[in-house]
Amino acid sequence: MQGLLTAEEWQALALSLKVGLVATAVSLPFAVAVALLLARKAFPGKHLLNGLVHLPLVLPPVVTGYLLLIAFGRHGMVGGFLERTFGLVFIFRWTGAALAAGVMGFPLMVRAIRLAAEAVDPKLEQAAATLGAGRLWVFLTVTLPLMLPGIVAGAILGFARGLSEFGATITFVSNIPGQTQTLPLAIYSFLQAPGGDAAAVRLVVISIVIAMAALVASEIVGNRVARRVAGT
Repeated sequence: MQGLLTAEEWQALALSLKVGLVATAVSLPFAVAVALLLARKAFPGKHLLNGLVHLPLVLPPVVTGYLLLIAFGRHGMVGGFLERTFGLVFIFRWTGAALAAGVMGFPLMVRAIRLAAEAVDPKLEQAAATLGAGRLWVFLTVTLPLMLPGIVAGAILGFARGLSEFGATITFVSNIPGQTQTLPLAIYSFLQAPGGDAAAVRLVVISIVIAMAALVASEIVGNRVARRVAGT
């Protein structure tokens, strides 16, 4: 396996997987909370919140990266606070690449989970409540299992989107080998270098395989979980 890719290519692949997994793990709880809020609650500004959540899908990724740079850079309000308080730095670090990946994948996660939340039959939750279950217990034992197919699908789609992120990442954390150079950025670098076509093609093939595997896994896992929840 080692001979298939160079050390630099393996480094980019490993960093991409690390960034995608961390971004998905951190984003998922927030995606579930926002999806439930949009699906279940009526409140002033709901359409505005929905628009803000989906804004990264329609904004140029460079704009998203620039906004992240302003907010989470060392001199940004959020970035400066996190560095002073927790020593957490995003700019020019892999953590910043994970943040960019999480932001870009977040709308897809919310959308999939929201559709699952809206499909839950409220009568099932009401039945559990009439049997004496508290709101938290109803959520954990009824609502959450019924939403699980959408949560799984959203997590996988968010992970795949994070792996493919380019514009926001390069704008926010630059293209530093071993630090922020994920697969898309490595492909870009190889295409700019003389004789880098072969390496670029190898990474393109790997990117396609990973993306396709994520989409297929999302469909298969979602269907299996749905059948298990339905008891079939």
